[in-house]
Amino acid sequence: AVGLAVGHPMDTVKVRLQTQSTYKGIFDCVVRTYKHEGCHGFFKGMAFPVLTVAICNSVVFGSYSNALDFLTQSQRRERDQGNKASLWAVFTAGCFSGLVQVVLKVLVLAPVDLVKVRLQNQTASRGGARYRGPMHCVAVIVREDGARGLFRGAWAVALRDVPCYGLYFLPYEFTCRMLTETGKQPSSYAVLMAGGIAGVVTWAFATPMDVVKARLQMSGAGGRVYRGTLHCITASLREEGIRVFFKGLLLNSLRAFPVNAVTFLSYEMIIRYMTVSPTGCSQD
Repeated sequence: AVGLAVGHPMDTVKVRLQTQSTYKGIFDCVVRTYKHEGCHGFFKGMAFPVLTVAICNSVVFGSYSNALDFLTQSQRRERDQGNKASLWAVFTAGCFSGLVQVVLKVLVLAPVDLVKVRLQNQTASRGGARYRGPMHCVAVIVREDGARGLFRGAWAVALRDVPCYGLYFLPYEFTCRMLTETGKQPSSYAVLMAGGIAGVVTWAFATPMDVVKARLQMSGAGGRVYRGTLHCITASLREEGIRVFFKGLLLNSLRAFPVNAVTFLSYEMIIRYMTVSPTGCSQD
């Protein structure tokens, strides 16, 4: 939750750049947001994600751990003692965790991300704002679009998360092994570097579909109207060129390194604390 709070201002700027064409770039978006909305403008839409981020992370790491145990037919302690999991198994287990995450998001948490994006894009003053808060935003969406409206962009989320969670754990595992001597536990430095690199690599691949997801979520709410995922991709490409799919990449990378470095370090420390014997690099 702390990492989310620290990274949310950059996420707000990223979402606005992806869904609005009124900004010249990152600096222009930051200046105009602060000028018209103050510091509060950078934290719009943060309430719901803060309440659900712990659930999301526990599902991702838990499903990854169990999938890797199944694929390697071994436990974490055995792999720490030298029987390393193959990188293919790591990638496959990561994809499985992405699939589980997608099911959770589509069935339960899709409205949370939708509300976040809608509130982040709200630039009007409080008196003229379309949404008065998260719950009012949900009520307006249901009233205008029905319950299905809460799940806009769900297919884009699936196309983004399933393969990208495979990539999420793969560079982490590879980097962690490269920075750790054989037979030794990885240092905090190794875990932080591996986690940060994993976050940057993942978002480099995820950003194109992240742009599509954000645009679909704003469709019909002040943004351009799209008929679906494929229409959004083709229309965006035709109107703005290939560069449109990389809007927010720099911000995603700057935010991803510290947030994911801390996430993986926290994960490793908790796992080591909960096991009887010291554990090594994240193998589950």
